[in-house]
Amino acid sequence: MELLNIECLGKRLRLEGSIAGWQQLYWDNQLVSQKSANASAQAFYIHSFELALQSTAPLSETNSDGGSTIVDSSSKAIPIRLEVDVNWQPFQLDYCLLVEDEQVAQGQRTVSDIEKQTPEVPIVKNQKISVIGLASLGFKLLKSAKVVKVLFAAASVAAYSWLFSFQFAMALIGCLVFHEYGHIRAMKHFGMKTKGIYLIPFVGGLALSDERINTRWQDVYISIMGPTFGLILSVIFLGLYWITGNIFFAGLASFNALLNLFNLLPILPLDGGHILKSISFSMNSLIGLIACIAGAAIGVLISYSLGLALLGFLLLIGSLEIVFEWRGRHQSNLLPLDRYGQIFSTVWYLLTVASLVGIIWYFAGSGDEMLTIPLQILGS
Repeated sequence: MELLNIECLGKRLRLEGSIAGWQQLYWDNQLVSQKSANASAQAFYIHSFELALQSTAPLSETNSDGGSTIVDSSSKAIPIRLEVDVNWQPFQLDYCLLVEDEQVAQGQRTVSDIEKQTPEVPIVKNQKISVIGLASLGFKLLKSAKVVKVLFAAASVAAYSWLFSFQFAMALIGCLVFHEYGHIRAMKHFGMKTKGIYLIPFVGGLALSDERINTRWQDVYISIMGPTFGLILSVIFLGLYWITGNIFFAGLASFNALLNLFNLLPILPLDGGHILKSISFSMNSLIGLIACIAGAAIGVLISYSLGLALLGFLLLIGSLEIVFEWRGRHQSNLLPLDRYGQIFSTVWYLLTVASLVGIIWYFAGSGDEMLTIPLQILGS
């Protein structure tokens, strides 16, 4: 994770680090100092190094006969010291840069600074051309073509029309686009450039961005905004059903709720997997992991007691996946959530899941066979 990027002697001084405690300091993309990992959530670091710079001022050199010769330049070692005080939860970084024991820069960075930054991309070494590399390049070029969006959208309409009807397929495509639009709006909230929405037959949709996220909160916010937009749309369809009594709106509300509920399952790369992973990996203690396991166990018991076997099974698998990856949480390049962020994200997630299940349950009790399908899927 890029923690700091400031100017030093006409070049960029970049500090990389992680919650594990390791730090690497680069001057003009050259490693000049590094610190090993430590278990402290708050640590004070001093990076000291010297830069050998050419002096442009003319110097006088004494000859053996007592005379002097003017030389153009000489190498001069300049001592540099960067003092960094880091607190991870809540994140705050205080720094002080000294050149030849004189302070030249001082400041503070918070979560908002990390969210807004565009990290510098390290220099990539030249690699031999491989089949996998060519395939990856071809896929990237394929994704950038606008015609691919049209082809995927047409294939999705054909696939859903084959399963349902053309009218219902078009409405379902609209639900998917609205869901993905929630992700797009979240990305733009953080100033990220987006590449648009791709519809994938029998899978759903995908909102793409070329930029990386820097914090766990960005991961949570971008991931949960899709299902949140989906929930809003289901509520709108529910209101239209109450007003008109048209079963078509009831079907859209129920199936749209099912689609968004599946996206909230704690399985990567689904939205729910990103949300719960960010929450649990931000809990920098064994107590946090135990709380996460206990919450997942309660969710599994509730799912099975309500007859939602599939939901309970997938919740169990996703929770185990998160537990297995928990040990490597310190190596992540994402800034963790603070305690308030963990609680807020958990409540937001649970309320969204409960609301979507409530909509499915409501329509399943109407007696219409089509409207019971989402609940039957969850109970299968």
